[in-house]
Amino acid sequence: MPLPPAPTKRAALLPPEAFDAPARSSHKAARKLEAAQAPSPIAEKPQALDFDPPLGGGEPHSEAYQESVESYLEHVAAPTPRKQRAPAVQPAAKPRKKAATGPAKLFVLDTNVLMHDPMSLFRFEEHDIFLPMIVLEELDGHKKGMTEVARNARQASRMLDGLAGGQEADISKGLKLNSTGHTEAGGCLFFQTQSLANQLPPSLPQGKADNQILGVVQALREQYAPREVVLVSKDINMRVKARALGLATDDYQNDKTLDDLELLYSGALALPPDFWAKHGKTVESWQSGQHTYYRISGPIVPSLLINQFVFFESPGEPSLYARVSEIRGKTAVLKTLKDYGHLKNAVWGVTTRNREQNFAMNLLMDPEVDFVTLTGTAGTGKTLMALASGLTQVLDDRRYTEIIMTRATVSVGEDIGFLPGTEEEKMGPWMGALDDNLEVLAKTDTSAGEWGRAATNELIRSRIKIKSMNFMRGRTFLNKYVIIDEAQNLTPKQMKTLITRAGPGTKIICMGNLAQIDTPYLTEGSSGLTFAVDKFKGWPHSGHITLARGERSRLADFASEVL
Repeated sequence: MPLPPAPTKRAALLPPEAFDAPARSSHKAARKLEAAQAPSPIAEKPQALDFDPPLGGGEPHSEAYQESVESYLEHVAAPTPRKQRAPAVQPAAKPRKKAATGPAKLFVLDTNVLMHDPMSLFRFEEHDIFLPMIVLEELDGHKKGMTEVARNARQASRMLDGLAGGQEADISKGLKLNSTGHTEAGGCLFFQTQSLANQLPPSLPQGKADNQILGVVQALREQYAPREVVLVSKDINMRVKARALGLATDDYQNDKTLDDLELLYSGALALPPDFWAKHGKTVESWQSGQHTYYRISGPIVPSLLINQFVFFESPGEPSLYARVSEIRGKTAVLKTLKDYGHLKNAVWGVTTRNREQNFAMNLLMDPEVDFVTLTGTAGTGKTLMALASGLTQVLDDRRYTEIIMTRATVSVGEDIGFLPGTEEEKMGPWMGALDDNLEVLAKTDTSAGEWGRAATNELIRSRIKIKSMNFMRGRTFLNKYVIIDEAQNLTPKQMKTLITRAGPGTKIICMGNLAQIDTPYLTEGSSGLTFAVDKFKGWPHSGHITLARGERSRLADFASEVL
């Protein structure tokens, strides 16, 4: 006779007709009983015990059925007089996010946080957010205009409208922050729906918006004690006043790519002095064209990135300057560099003067590298090298059709007002660095004579276009060599807007000095240049190098160190 059909789901009862099926033969049952009684060191599969269904043919979800399941589980859990069974091997659980140990905090957001990052509403994980009514008033007052602050204020207002207008949204009970698809936010958003009594000192006038927010924080701390209430603000003075009142406060940290500038990827790595002693026996080398390749394996490989420069300098031993061209498993391939410090390899008459400049020139002249970032103090040669390599690849190699140069128009001091003329004429005063470097490049050709140099200058000027960043939205650059100067003054959003303009065959060079940021509310850790360096490291078609030594003059080099 065939066997009864198997249950269709776990813990499901067999159909009544299955109980009427004849039992198995006696000799098979005896063999089963002997095998069950034989002691085994490890039970590979859990053995099924006899489980009688409740009388009367109870349904799977009935109370009688549940009671029988509970008695069955107690029987399984009871210790047996026989040899103790080995615990069944459980499958390895998937790594899960560490659950929060303490209670969720309540963060009160200042207006400048929303105007700095409209997505900040969804950056606080499982914690709740509270918005005072004066914050909504300030958002409404800053929404007009075409500035970055006005755009962020409008976007924040749209976010709030989407949360408040969702289905089953109840402002009095809090709005679920994950209701609009942002699953990383697990808390709720609360609005101030009633006046909160506070006891601020009389020295803080109630009419000022910052003081009203401080009053709300103090009232919430008393109302929700012992729950922690934290004020989040980008305003330093606001945080100082909050600490003076004994209130918990913090800066908005999510916009910072790095907490310490020393942790920024430098693009170069010095090999240890015992590198050849540890790796020399396993190194494979071969020649291809003008370059020598080394395949290395060892403990240093996990710390390497694609297009990272490595160098070995030790007295009495040959030096090595190479770039990581391939990482595969536990091995890496190093490719030796072209020496642009030699006069025969000069780029538009410019030769490199130190190790980092040679690294940068190898990136700038490599057609396989589409995105290059250069950082360094004043006078390290960033603009000069970018222009020299651009002119060579545009005029000599015909690799690109023209050079496009732009920069962030952030003034150091007071603004001089509107500038007359066309777009290029308006950008002229901002491009003093371009004129200075073109003057240096024009003097490198001494054999052309006065007329030859004038014709060269006209040709160079015809291939360099100066564009304003304000009109970059929607553009696409095809086969262009784009130079973005003073990129440290760009926000991450502006940096994304510029880099995404690149079309086929376009190369983008971002340069800047992170020690000279003129944009308000931007720091070294939240600059768009820092953001780009950190996000592009390790991509096979990008490279970065931090220029260490100034070559402008001994005066500029000394001033950058001591001032």
